[in-house]
Amino acid sequence: MDETFALNDARFATNLAVIRKEVSRSHDDFITEHFRRYSEPDLPPVWKTLEVISMGTLSKLYSNFSDATAKHAVAREFGLNHHKFLRSWLECLAVLRNCCAHHSRLSNRVFPVKPKMPERMPNKWITDFSFREQTLYPQLCYLVYWLNSIIPDNTFVVDFKQLLIKYPSVNTRLLGFPYNWEQEPLWR
Repeated sequence: MDETFALNDARFATNLAVIRKEVSRSHDDFITEHFRRYSEPDLPPVWKTLEVISMGTLSKLYSNFSDATAKHAVAREFGLNHHKFLRSWLECLAVLRNCCAHHSRLSNRVFPVKPKMPERMPNKWITDFSFREQTLYPQLCYLVYWLNSIIPDNTFVVDFKQLLIKYPSVNTRLLGFPYNWEQEPLWR
């Protein structure tokens, strides 16, 4: 809530107004209980507030944060070399989430924002960058990488491959997947 930590004051004011609106329309018990017990400050603590804001708002907050050292520290928690990747992935995730939430098609879709795809990463990643950048494939690559950094024993890749077996009519080429995608370290 301190604008001295913002890169852009106007974006800070806009983000704060959106956060206030998102918190005020929340009916979550922990938010209503908070306001029942406290009248100041006008927003709950960050650990409560971030639970009810949208992915888009979170993306904009992170992007506008001026402390590069703190941004790098957050990015490193997710196995990323640089905060620019986390900023890009958050922005893309907001778009992808909205597509899914509104039941938009993902096959043969051109995403308006393409994720920054580093050539090297500290954890298992991809080696073939011959895919179309604005397709679902790079979106899923950063999601798998990110998920692996949070929950190393997750089953996303196995579950995804099972879905492709269950629905053989799904053409991975229309999702932007390159020819040998299953051989990539990230997807093994």
